[in-house]
Amino acid sequence: MRDGDEHIEATPLHSEVILKGRTSVTIDHEGTRYTLRTTRAGKLILTK
Repeated sequence: MRDGDEHIEATPLHSEVILKGRTSVTIDHEGTRYTLRTTRAGKLILTK
């Protein structure tokens, strides 16, 4: 959040909603690309 933004409670999402059966997705956030991936151990990793 940026200064001056209202605080909005985050609604939890299941990772399946984001991944849709894939092992990784690319997220574009304010012009920067990030990769969200799941590991064999079932953990999530977000990298720039």
